[in-house]
Parts: sequence; structure tokens; C-alpha cells
Amino acid sequence: RIGAIVLCRDVTELRHQERELITKDATIREIHHRVKNNLQTVASLLRIQARRSHSDEARESLNQAQRRVAAIAVVHDTLSEGLSQSVDFDAVFDRVLLLIAEVASTHNTKVHPKSSGSFGVLPSEYATPLALALTELVTNAVEHGLAGREGEVSIDAHRSVDELEVRVRDNGTGMPEGKVGTGLGTQIVRTLIQGELGGTIDWHTLMGQGTEVTINVPFRWLRKR
Repeated sequence: RIGAIVLCRDVTELRHQERELITKDATIREIHHRVKNNLQTVASLLRIQARRSHSDEARESLNQAQRRVAAIAVVHDTLSEGLSQSVDFDAVFDRVLLLIAEVASTHNTKVHPKSSGSFGVLPSEYATPLALALTELVTNAVEHGLAGREGEVSIDAHRSVDELEVRVRDNGTGMPEGKVGTGLGTQIVRTLIQGELGGTIDWHTLMGQGTEVTINVPFRWLRKR
């Protein structure tokens, strides 16, 4: 006597959910792609306006705004290339570092950028404020620390289980301790690191010996979001 058991399962709903996920991922990538394109358009308009400006102060402000927008666009461009909502921040920061050459060329400065350590993979909501904050710090190091001279800007990233520590150093002229942290760029960095990421930031500078900025962001704070 021969018997058989046939098991059937309706996978219609499962396949429907899979198609929804694929559509959702494609939609998210397309949104990031369009946001990136729009940001690049804004950056281009700011660059054009800066070139047409007859005021040095206005031109510099427009150039700074253009770099900030470009840094945000880099993150969205990276997100548009993959399915994950996490970012390989080392790749992002490599592109952010390219802004050094642009800043240096406008300030008659020769800069030797150096980077060490690894940022690793970070969530997208973390990558945008960090990219913008580091853009500000690197730009400030070139504009104010090394303006008109040859020097070095180094960025060291150290990631542990509990936090990310980043040190940005230059060997420029430095500033008196009491005068650190009063400009617009510094205020932006404070808002991003302390407000957006729940971290800490510390400036240490010695006159004639350069400046070091240390950022610490706890990962436990990110997990609460």
C-alpha cells in the first residue's frame, strides 16, 4: 500500500510583501537620488552667485554655504547607491576631504591632508550631521589655521563599542584659548555634535602650534532614537 502527503501553503501574501519591500527600497533610493540632485543644483547656484559677487565677504559666505550643501549631497549620493540605510562613512569622508583642495586654492594655501583610523558603517541620520560638522572643522583649519602658508591637517577616527572619537588637528598658527569657538562655523559644529548627536566637542589650541578639536559621540545615545 502506497500513501502520500501533500502540503500546500499559500505564499501569495508573502510574495506581495516581498514586492512591497522591493518597491519601498527602490523608492527610498530614488528619493535620495533626487535630493542629491537638488542639493547639487543649489550648490551650483551658490557657486555661480559667489563668482558674480563683488564683495569679498559675500563671496566667502556663499562659498561656505556651497560647501555645506555639497557635504550633505555626498551623504545622499552614497545612500542612493545601496539598499541599506546605513553609510560607509569612510567612503563619505574621503569625498568630503576633496573639499580641502578647493578651500586651499582660494586661500593661497598648500595643505597636506592625512587621515587615519576608521569611522566604519554609520546610520544615515548620524552620517549627515557628522559629515557637515567635519566639513566645517576641516574648512576652518585651512582657512584660519593655515591661511597663506603650507601645513598639515590630520583627521584621526577611533571607533569603540560605546563611542566614536574623531580628532582634527592642524599645525597652523593657532589662536589664544579664550578666542576659540566664537564664529558661525563653530556654532554650527556645536549644534550638530551636541544637539543632533548628543556628543561633546573640545577645542585645544596653543598660539603658534596649531589647533586640535576632539569630538566624542556615544553610540548608546543613537540607539535610543
